[in-house]
Amino acid sequence: MARKTPLAPAALLLLLGGLAGIKVGLDGMPRAKIPGAGIVYLPSGPAVKAAVFGFSSLTADVSYVWAIQYYGNTAVPDRRRHFNRIFEVIADLDPNWMDPYLTAALIAHHDFRDPELALKMYDDGAARNPGAWIFPFEAGHYCQLYLRDYERAKSYYRKAMDLPEAPAIARRLFANAAFKTMDYQTSWETWREVYETAPDREIKKIASNHLYNIKASVDIAALNAALERFREIRGRAARRLDELASTRLIAAVPKDFDGKDYLYDPKTGEVKTAVIPWKR
Repeated sequence: MARKTPLAPAALLLLLGGLAGIKVGLDGMPRAKIPGAGIVYLPSGPAVKAAVFGFSSLTADVSYVWAIQYYGNTAVPDRRRHFNRIFEVIADLDPNWMDPYLTAALIAHHDFRDPELALKMYDDGAARNPGAWIFPFEAGHYCQLYLRDYERAKSYYRKAMDLPEAPAIARRLFANAAFKTMDYQTSWETWREVYETAPDREIKKIASNHLYNIKASVDIAALNAALERFREIRGRAARRLDELASTRLIAAVPKDFDGKDYLYDPKTGEVKTAVIPWKR
């Protein structure tokens, strides 16, 4: 997002000079002497904003660069202590600047191994920028990739895909997360929509493969349940799948998404598709 900061050259030089002087002075101080035992005390964001006389964006820039340097120094023992405070001040100074939220989430994950804090950074960014799809999208990806929490991933992807300018892949990731949570109906409806609105053959084929997989998952689960019930009633395994229909355990033997029969091995009781969904 473009950020405009009206700033007279003389004022800029004066501000940068003052910041440089402070930096030199701090670098000469032993770490233990700095208030906060590792970081200079920061007042609240509104207080900082009032003190910089309209140069909020510039101050956010300087604070952000400093924060990156600070959290890049692994020798500092208390970096986690002031994390929320630092990035809240930056957000108060320039709430619509997206980079600090994303960077804070990366620090929370890679440096602190704190997934909930990482998600909080994404949530804070979304709260201050409700029209920005990037925050729920990244949060969904984080839940999916690192936490394997597909229910939360589905919720985040749902928010992302409904926002303006969200990439088409957000809808596909939502459909996949729904499948992972065994919400087959939602997954089927979403992949069907993707299939019907696909802009090219590649996306249509991807959607088709997922539709095939969803139908197979539902059908095979139903067949396995019927086979188990048949074994309980007859005391033996079914020799063929059509025995399930003849005993009225199912209305009819389903076929796969391509209209082909499922494969059944009466010796092992395994039911599977004739092809691997991704190699159709």
